Amino acid sequence: MREGSLEAPTRHPLDWQNPEFYDQAKVEKELGRVFDICHGCRRCVNLCTAFPTLFDLVDASATMEVDGVAKQDYWKVVDQCYLCDMCYMTKCPYVPPHPWNVDFPHLMLRAKAIKFRKGIRLRDRLLSSTDALGKLAAIPVVAQTVNAVNKNAVARAALQSVLGVHKDRELPPYTSERFRSNSAESGSFPVKDGKHAPGKAAIFSTCYVNYNEPGMGHDLLALLAHNEVPYVVVEKEACCGMPKFELGDLQAVDRLKRINIQVLAKHAREGYAILTPVPSCTLMFKQELPLLYPDDAQTLAVRDAMFDPFEYFVLRRKDGLLKTDFKHPLGKVSYHIPCHSRVQNMGQKTREILEAIPGTAVTTVERCAGHDGTWGV
Repeated sequence: MREGSLEAPTRHPLDWQNPEFYDQAKVEKELGRVFDICHGCRRCVNLCTAFPTLFDLVDASATMEVDGVAKQDYWKVVDQCYLCDMCYMTKCPYVPPHPWNVDFPHLMLRAKAIKFRKGIRLRDRLLSSTDALGKLAAIPVVAQTVNAVNKNAVARAALQSVLGVHKDRELPPYTSERFRSNSAESGSFPVKDGKHAPGKAAIFSTCYVNYNEPGMGHDLLALLAHNEVPYVVVEKEACCGMPKFELGDLQAVDRLKRINIQVLAKHAREGYAILTPVPSCTLMFKQELPLLYPDDAQTLAVRDAMFDPFEYFVLRRKDGLLKTDFKHPLGKVSYHIPCHSRVQNMGQKTREILEAIPGTAVTTVERCAGHDGTWGV
């Protein structure tokens, strides 16, 4: 048997509509098998709290093996995984095509889907409904009230008591000036398709940019305009589904997919590059939805048209179609690479663009930010 990591990893589709996907006995058997492999390896101990939780359970058991860990304690490990995918993409030597066929994140997803069907906390249901929260909290008077409450110590103590949102966790402010309502119109530039990337872009704004940080979206549009790339903001969108996916709520993922894919597939067919400013959203369309719907032509078309913004700019640069007459050096820049960017297997595209600016020295940080999903609040 060959050791893994000698060949490119592959990923099996998620058979989430098969009733056996939700068979708890079969899932616990597979958890035991995979946990035993992880226990004998332990390369992932520094990635997240799921692995230290597992190894502590093993080390404290009577046998100091996985067979000494009670099955009900398996779920403590599941609760600590938020599907960053780093173990699969950067550490595990036993992922497919290795015969041991270890896909730790998607096994955790399967377990989370079972747990979701049994009922989840109100806080998780609310916090994962980013589009619904955003629509409510971005109403002009409501936005001011929500932002004031989030800065009030008494209100935050109550929020911690009721919903478990830590009183010291800084929460992003909401804005009534939504990106989608205030985005600049594209200039009437000619479409210049390159060998590596299309010459026009469709922007999937994301919940975070639309309701919390519209400046990110405006900056992206300014970069496209500066480089004379005609663009459109996607006319209709819902949450990408990643928060619900991380919760195991696959029915909600399906509902959101039906809203988004139909619209995005139209832009893909029309030859647009689809750009999303948030890495988790990009990953959802590039990887997770295609694995949930491997035979859906529209989903696969969106996957093939989806780009991280800086991935797109690097490809435009390769085509000789990116303006690189940078005027201002940035000096020393520390760039934190999001996990959901790293696992897209595209390289450090943001760093490549930053390093192309004269007088700029980039240092990267490749560690967990500690915020993933509802875990960070």
